[in-house]
Amino acid sequence: MLSILVPVHNEADVLPTLLNRLALVCRKLRAPVELLFVDDGSRDNSVKLLLTARHHNADIRLIRLSRNFGKEAAVTAGLAHARGDAVVLMDADLQDPPELIPDMVSEWQRGADVVLMKRRSRAGESWLKRTTARLFYRLINRISDAPIPVDTGDFRLMSRRTVDALNRLPERNRYLKGMFAWVGMPTVTLEFDRDPRAAGNTKWNYLKLGHLAMEGITSFSTRPLRLALVLGFLAAGAGGLFGTWEVLKALVFGVSTPGYASMIAVVTFLSGVQLLCVGLLGEYVGRIYLETKQRPNFIVSDDTASHAPSPMLRVAGDDHHR
Repeated sequence: MLSILVPVHNEADVLPTLLNRLALVCRKLRAPVELLFVDDGSRDNSVKLLLTARHHNADIRLIRLSRNFGKEAAVTAGLAHARGDAVVLMDADLQDPPELIPDMVSEWQRGADVVLMKRRSRAGESWLKRTTARLFYRLINRISDAPIPVDTGDFRLMSRRTVDALNRLPERNRYLKGMFAWVGMPTVTLEFDRDPRAAGNTKWNYLKLGHLAMEGITSFSTRPLRLALVLGFLAAGAGGLFGTWEVLKALVFGVSTPGYASMIAVVTFLSGVQLLCVGLLGEYVGRIYLETKQRPNFIVSDDTASHAPSPMLRVAGDDHHR
């Protein structure tokens, strides 16, 4: 069985087109297919559309979360419940063309555990978004011990053993692109041209993207903490040298420098460095605080699969339901 996992949040505008294109793709696949949709607290007609479609297509399975937990949690829920021997993860907005799924399945059948889809072009995205994404991937690969493939998203196929490995990872703060890279497994990369969004509006503004970037940086590297230590040494060294120079000028050359401007500049600089380091440390402490709570990543309120009880709690890495 192949599971096609699609997280959904207010995607009613694009779902009819997505379902039609997925139906055509499924006809080309010579294997049973589970169309697994995870509704992440949608407030539009997304759930109604999927339930209606399920009456005409028994391959559709809908998992509803009790509220909006975020895309990372929705994908985590889907991976925890997917039953396929391989799982294809894709977005609902059709920027990831479902017509490429047969090519991904072919590579998996040849022995690849992960089939990674790399963007050759990104239609429908602004120059600013493309540039910031490129810079972010270069930055995180510089500081991370598990480099993330550049110009890739969530669109990929994963074998059952890869999915099982991901489900065993226990952390609550999940940056899935980094976790995919950390797990490893034999990988094949295919290139494709990313389409513009078929309908509706993106759910990712720059504030959310910035938060996700911070999650990625703090999840897979402690080098920012070392950078804070280096900044502290540099600031202290610069302050000491400046103070020594002022004393020598006064004692040796008899030159007295008015102190207000220089003092304000030094204090402002040092204060900025301290606040930066404290804030960075707070990010790591906050992650520890959230992990110690051990709350589940998501709560499932409904699962259309006949064997699944409802409601249930699920924590990634657990082998039992609470």
